[in-house]
Amino acid sequence: VRVRPLTGTETRRGDQQVVHSLGDGAVHVSAARHDATFGFSAVFDAGASQEAVFEGSGMRQLVELAIDGFSCTVFAFGQTGSGKTYTLMGPLAQSETQPASPALLGLMQRSFTCLLEQSRSRGSDLALSASYLEIYNEQVRDLLSPGPPCALPLRWSKTRGFYVENQLSVEFESLEAIVSLLLQGSQRRRTSAHALNRHSSRSHALLTIHIRSRAVSAHPAPGEGWGASACPSKQGTLCFVDLAGSERVKETGSSGELSVEANSINRSLLALGKSWGTCRGSPAGPHRSPVSSSVAPPPAGHCISLLAKPRGKRTHIPYRDSKLTRLLARSLGGSGITLMVACISPSSRCLSETLSTLHYASRARRVTTRP
Repeated sequence: VRVRPLTGTETRRGDQQVVHSLGDGAVHVSAARHDATFGFSAVFDAGASQEAVFEGSGMRQLVELAIDGFSCTVFAFGQTGSGKTYTLMGPLAQSETQPASPALLGLMQRSFTCLLEQSRSRGSDLALSASYLEIYNEQVRDLLSPGPPCALPLRWSKTRGFYVENQLSVEFESLEAIVSLLLQGSQRRRTSAHALNRHSSRSHALLTIHIRSRAVSAHPAPGEGWGASACPSKQGTLCFVDLAGSERVKETGSSGELSVEANSINRSLLALGKSWGTCRGSPAGPHRSPVSSSVAPPPAGHCISLLAKPRGKRTHIPYRDSKLTRLLARSLGGSGITLMVACISPSSRCLSETLSTLHYASRARRVTTRP
């Protein structure tokens, strides 16, 4: 869990700070009629640096597992304006000609650096490529393909599971090349301004690094040249998912196209298992306070809700309910390894959305996969 600082607007408005980190992975929410403590693997308060989040979240280990051939995924989720894109990418005002300060770089750029460093230190022969897409109003669009964005079909096969047909995958060998692809795709992503966020993402974005590795032997077999002997190749992936923030249209002041986008975002988050109006009645994790919300629990159809149940009690997982859950099926319930970063606001005005995110994160902790 990452708690962002109060913004200047929130401070001038007189908003109270209702979220406090207690240390040892605990976070406390204290406000009128709400007093709850949640426990997680790690909690980063408003003063935590980008480097601290990278090292303390287990991101470095996730990169190493991807090189070893595992399918690894990083989620950032939370209310609109809670710091998801900043956590993943760093400041929005960055480009190839005006790069961000190294101290402000997010999980993605730090992971790219770690990936290339690990490749050199291990002596592995890595083939790296990247694909980048967004889900906008339930349409899958390629962010790296030249020309105007167009909807791509989402298919399913027994061998590949759900996949995007005709998606562009670009090979890269250097940090500069993959950062360029990241910035190029991010600039094409749909964003708009509303009352809560001047740069609100209007789509879910998925950047996937495809890793094919072959460890070259330093002791070749007789008759083979130096480095000619190699171990079987491994194929792993490292996927970064920047979910669009859940929204209350009344608070964002959205209308027209913005309202349509917000409804699409909320529907897909509802299918995933997190929505501003559905998660507040779920258990608050192992440190639940006697005082909790009285809203009814979420419907049984949410993927996260069902995956959090013991395996013997699960029913059908409705991945097909949205494009988002289809593309994340392997990350959520397959053989992958997933890191989920919940981003929250400490402001009293965002209390209900903050509780919603924390309840959802508590459920997500109970999901287990079999890598």
